Amino acid sequence: MLTLTRRGLVAALASLALVSPALAQDWRAEFPELTIGISSGENETDAIARNQPYADYLSRELGVPVKMIRGTDYAAVIEAMRAGHVQIASVGPAAYALARKIMGEDIAPVAVTLDAEGNLGYYSVIAVRADSPYQSLEDIKGKSFAFADPNSTSGYAVPSYYLATELQTSADEYFSEVAFSGGHEQSVMALVNGTFEAVATHWRNETAGNIQTMEKKGLIEPGSVRIIWTSPVIPNTPVMINTTLPQELQDEFKAALMAFPEKDPEGFATYSNGTSSGYVEAKHEDYLDVVAITEFNAEERRKNGN
Repeated sequence: MLTLTRRGLVAALASLALVSPALAQDWRAEFPELTIGISSGENETDAIARNQPYADYLSRELGVPVKMIRGTDYAAVIEAMRAGHVQIASVGPAAYALARKIMGEDIAPVAVTLDAEGNLGYYSVIAVRADSPYQSLEDIKGKSFAFADPNSTSGYAVPSYYLATELQTSADEYFSEVAFSGGHEQSVMALVNGTFEAVATHWRNETAGNIQTMEKKGLIEPGSVRIIWTSPVIPNTPVMINTTLPQELQDEFKAALMAFPEKDPEGFATYSNGTSSGYVEAKHEDYLDVVAITEFNAEERRKNGN
C-alpha cells in the first residue's frame, strides 16, 4: 500500500491506467485490476494491517487483484476517484458529500456498516485531558482547539455546524487557537501531549471509538482523555462507488461486500476492529443532512473570507 500526497496519489495511480477493449464481454477485461481508496485517521502501519484482509478478500471474490491506495487526507482520495483512478472508496459522510458535490450522480453510496449492536450511526465528540478542569463547552472558550481534517464529519463538519447554529459563533471566534491536526489519532495525541486543550474526534459507544482504540493500542493511557460534548447521531461511513463502472462490476462488488462478514469473518473482524456486525444497503438520501451541514459550513467560510 502506498501513502501519497493529494497530487502524488493521482500521479501514481496514472501508472495503473486500465485498458478498455472495445468489445470486452466481461468487466474483468476492461478492469483487470481494481483500486480502492482509503483515508484513515490512524497511523499508516495500522491502516495497512487493518485494510489488507479487505483487499485480499475482494481479490478472491472478484477474481482480479484489488489494491488499496491510502491518501494522506480525504480530498486526495476524492480527487483520485474523480480522475477515474480509484473505483471504490470508504470515506466519512462529509467526504462523501464533497465527492457528490464534485462528481454528482457519478458517485453513490453502496452500503454502510452496522456497529456491533446493530446501530447505523456514530458521534462527534469534543474531548479534553482527564486531569483538566474543563467540564463543558463554556469552560473551553478561549482555549486552544484542534479539528482533525477539513473533510472529516466528526472531526470538523459537525462540531463546526454546532458552534455556528447553537452557540452563534465560529471556532476562530470561540477558541484562542484553532488548527487541523491531520487526523483523529494526531488530534488525541496532541491533546494528551498538551499541544491543545480540546479536540474533536469520533466516538461510537462506551467501548468503541477513536479514544478507546488508541487506548487498546497503547498510544494513550486509559482514562487520560475525557469527553465534554457529544453530537446528535451521524450516519455511518458509506462505501461509495463510481456509478459509471460496468453494472456487472458494481453488482458483483456489492454482493461480495455484503457477504464479507459471513465469508471471511476473521478478515472482517480485523478490518472493522471488531466493532461492526455487517453491512446494510445505503442510498444518497441517507446523507442529505450531512450534505446540508457541509454546505452550511462552506457558506459560512465564504462569508468569513476563508
